[in-house]
Amino acid sequence: MANKPRTWGYKLLAPVLSLAFKAYYSPKVFGKGNIPEKGAVVVAGNHKHVLDQCLAAITTHRAINYMAKAEYFKGSFAWFFKFAGCICVNRNGHDEEAKASANAVLENGGALGIFPEGTRNKTDNLLGEFKFGAASLACKNGAMIVPVAVTGEYKFRSKTLCSRIGTPFSTKGMTVEQANKKLHDEIVKLIKENLDAGYGTPEEFERAARYIA
Repeated sequence: MANKPRTWGYKLLAPVLSLAFKAYYSPKVFGKGNIPEKGAVVVAGNHKHVLDQCLAAITTHRAINYMAKAEYFKGSFAWFFKFAGCICVNRNGHDEEAKASANAVLENGGALGIFPEGTRNKTDNLLGEFKFGAASLACKNGAMIVPVAVTGEYKFRSKTLCSRIGTPFSTKGMTVEQANKKLHDEIVKLIKENLDAGYGTPEEFERAARYIA
C-alpha cells in the first residue's frame, strides 16, 4: 500500500489562504457543511480555473489531497503543491503511482480532491468529458462522493463567483459507469442552481441554454 500523502502542510496553509481568497474574490458559497467531517470522501467538481480547489477548501476544516497535473510540480511554485500535499499526476499515460497515492488517501479515511474533466474546461460545452477516475476511486474504496459546482468570474470582489457543494452520495451498489453518470448529472444540477440564482458568466448562461435545449 502506498504512503498516504501528507496533510500537515495543507492544514498550515489553508487558514491563511482561505482568508486571502475570501477577502480578494468575495465568493458566494452554498452547501457549507456538506463535506463529511470524517470518513473516506471524494470531492469532485467542474474545472474552470486553477483556483477551483480553493472554493471547496474554504468550506471544510478537513485537509483535502488534490490531484494536480505534473506541470504544477515544476518551476518556482512546485514547493507549494508539494507542501500542500497535492498528488502529482502525469497525464501522458496511466499514472500508477498517482493512482496508488489516491487510493492510499481513501484507504486511510481521508479526503481526495479530483476534477473529473481531467483538465480545465476550455470547450464551448457546459462541461468537458468526464473521465472515470473519481467514480472508480470512490467505488473501489467505498468512499462518499461530494459533487461541487463552480460558476462565475475570478476577479476582485466578484459579484458572480459562486461555489455550490452538493449532497454527498454513496456509490454502494453502483457500477463505475453509473456512479460517473450520477456525478455528472449532480454537477449539472448544481451549475443550473447557481445560474438560476444569477451567479455565472454570459458564456456559462449561453452554454447552459444550449445544454437544456
